[in-house]
Amino acid sequence: MAIPALGRRPQPVGTGSLPPRPAGRGVRHCGAPLDVRAARRAGVAMEAGGGAAEEDEWLLESLRLYEELHTFELQAPTRVIEWARGSRVCVAGYGHSSRNEILQLLPPPTLQAKETQGLCPERDFKVECGGFSNRPVYSLKHVPDTSLLVTSGPPDSSLQVWQVSAEDSDVIKSVSAIPTENGTGQPWAKIATTSARAPWVLHGSRLNSVQITEVESKKNVYVAASRNSEELSGVAFLDCNTLLICCVKGQLCLADVRQPQSPLEAASVPSAPCGERWCMGVGRGPQGSDSSSHPVARLSSGGQLTLTDVRKTSEPLASAKCKVSSPSSSAEFLCVSWAPALEGCVAVSGFDGTVHVYETQSWDSSGREAEPLFVHKGHAFSGLDGSGGSPLVTVHTWHPQKPRTLLSAASDGSLHVWDWVQSRGSCG
Repeated sequence: MAIPALGRRPQPVGTGSLPPRPAGRGVRHCGAPLDVRAARRAGVAMEAGGGAAEEDEWLLESLRLYEELHTFELQAPTRVIEWARGSRVCVAGYGHSSRNEILQLLPPPTLQAKETQGLCPERDFKVECGGFSNRPVYSLKHVPDTSLLVTSGPPDSSLQVWQVSAEDSDVIKSVSAIPTENGTGQPWAKIATTSARAPWVLHGSRLNSVQITEVESKKNVYVAASRNSEELSGVAFLDCNTLLICCVKGQLCLADVRQPQSPLEAASVPSAPCGERWCMGVGRGPQGSDSSSHPVARLSSGGQLTLTDVRKTSEPLASAKCKVSSPSSSAEFLCVSWAPALEGCVAVSGFDGTVHVYETQSWDSSGREAEPLFVHKGHAFSGLDGSGGSPLVTVHTWHPQKPRTLLSAASDGSLHVWDWVQSRGSCG
């Protein structure tokens, strides 16, 4: 396949020959959307060309399991999928090279619509604009109500700020960097963004380095008071004043921007096994609930999932053991997220080539193994990754409006958009 130019017209993430690009510009991608809903409605029998029996079975079974399933291939794998302004999607490479692409993709019309539409001839993502990072991109956040992106990644805890150019340009350009004191040699920074007061980024690699920086002026507006050097796994804005921080050992910390001198106090996970690493996902409270009510899911590398209300971080509401194939050895891609439009549903990934969806409303504090509501196995059959092993899901995210639609990516460069059939569970 030739390499397309990134011109003013969006380029499709699709198959076929494309014109060469000018030196130093553009991207090369290919995609093969597998429209399960169209095949099912047309009564088409899908064949798996030369694959193993298990793959053949999954492909045929997908006609029954999925409302929609689209598969694409990125030029390089991503560990970030971020919704940006105008229902755009941002992805970025994480290879240890000097040219990791940052791309803003325009989803196909069927993914932009809030309701499922009929057959649509246009089913590809299109590359609207792109740029190159000289370091791996491990985290990427869009700054709400702006055209700014903030990224972080090795080899230190500094941040990079990017500007998504206007409609008449195809470039995502680097505009500044936010250095951190004593950041050299530190783990990469976990980040969250808000524009409630001004374009802010919450960032830090350890509990004693948590701060808020005004993105455009690079002025520090908050520095957490802590002597604890625990490594962080995630940070989040609960509102314009309240922050939630999760450490790799599972402790949660609440902080108030209006009280910078208050020391951060960590609430640990009861009965947490030693040596496991944790990540967190923050959800919205039930409709009509107090604005301070945010459910928090913490996922361990051993597959333990603990649910907490931020108003009582020391008292878990429920816990369960995820039905994963094996513990995650490194927890590098561990990911848990709440469905924004399905109350009580969470998705987990990072253990293998699958994404599990769980309905948590009936859970108790027993910690027993829970049956998933749905398991997406598509990445496990998409081929070998760059190291010659089975693909590992690197990230997933929910569609902000379509209740059962998720996007997921894997270490082989595959990008899937999928929506499971509603009858397969109570969610939705």
